[in-house]
Amino acid sequence: MISIVGDFLEHSRIYYFHNGGMPKVYIGSADAMVRSFDRRVESLFLLEQEMLRKQAMNILRYNLKDNVNAYTMREDGSYVIKEQNGEPPFNVHKEFYEVTREIIKDVQLF
Repeated sequence: MISIVGDFLEHSRIYYFHNGGMPKVYIGSADAMVRSFDRRVESLFLLEQEMLRKQAMNILRYNLKDNVNAYTMREDGSYVIKEQNGEPPFNVHKEFYEVTREIIKDVQLF
């Protein structure tokens, strides 16, 4: 699990399924936790429009790539800063300001 703590408090609810190369991307209000579904009305919906699906995939890609604000949770529940492993610094909150239609057009996660 990765926790990102930076300039903005965001809780993206994006669910990506590779689906044999035909991605299915859902977004919604729910944290995938028992308490969310037992005590609240939550919703998830499928993104069908390709550009919207790619925008959501880019949000996921950027969050996974962040090595400035990201902390990785260990098995014991403690968090350690994500290692850069020789990669240049990537700050998701700053990179979101640089997103263009061209970047979104070519998004692929896996």
